[in-house]
Amino acid sequence: MSEALEADALIIGGGPAGLSAALNLGRARASVVVVDAGRPRNAATLRSHGFMTRDGISPLELRKLARAELEQYPTVRVLDRVAVTVLSTADSGDGIRFSAALHGRGSSVPGTVSARSVLVATGLREELPAIESLRAYYGMSVFSCAACDAWELQDRPLALIGETPDLATRARLIARWTDDLTVFTHGADVIDTAEEAELAASGIHVERRAIADLEGERGAVSAVRLTDGTLVPVEGGFVRPLWHPMLDFVSGLDVDRDHEGHLLVDRSGRTSVAGLYAAGDAAAPGPQQLIVAAGQGARAAAVLVHDSVGVRTAH
Repeated sequence: MSEALEADALIIGGGPAGLSAALNLGRARASVVVVDAGRPRNAATLRSHGFMTRDGISPLELRKLARAELEQYPTVRVLDRVAVTVLSTADSGDGIRFSAALHGRGSSVPGTVSARSVLVATGLREELPAIESLRAYYGMSVFSCAACDAWELQDRPLALIGETPDLATRARLIARWTDDLTVFTHGADVIDTAEEAELAASGIHVERRAIADLEGERGAVSAVRLTDGTLVPVEGGFVRPLWHPMLDFVSGLDVDRDHEGHLLVDRSGRTSVAGLYAAGDAAAPGPQQLIVAAGQGARAAAVLVHDSVGVRTAH
């Protein structure tokens, strides 16, 4: 029979938000189980930026360092390559509010975790535009986060590729770092004529023709090739993915969510369900910088500790 675990706190997701929360909960002497499916959204990213004292570190190395720090805290247990399939409410009479069914390979994977509180920190799944070679450049010379990676691409001819209604807004942001920006809508009608005129007045060109593919070598993009054969030279760029919250396991809970499916939280990370918290990308549209997600995890951990002893922090 598979093992059943019990903990003060279950953390679902082993990214910066979840690991930061686990560290702070461990320091508060809480028993913690971290369930990490091992599929980080930023797995393709070679270097992450904006994390104080760790600027330029690999996201995977950052996770490795965080995991090593958690080993100092005997009340924290990390279940690697394990997923929560169903999160349900439970009332055992001793403060246990939640039960999580787990799935993973190996006989050592527990069948369930019962917890007094749960922090959801599962992040997002990315859906990139349907361009054949895009993945070959993604994370090396084409990125999704301007705040994270635009500094390294500054003053180069850049592409912005996307099919979402916020494309013009993102173009204005990226123009902080370059005077040579071409926005590719890949045939989607997402920039109106007024927005195009406004962008043109700022020196930003809008290309509405569909993209055939990207060209370049060894991860360095050199041109965008349109379906009519036109080549638009670039030396880097950004793409606007669609982001999908990975929250199927909460479908049985009556928890408030926004129109995109993210968990709605208050300023302290509390959801509409008592004892259920969220931090990082699971609670906010679009990906957050690593340092922001880590800060949200630390804050949610502090709130969880206070809530567990009947002291609520001010909103």
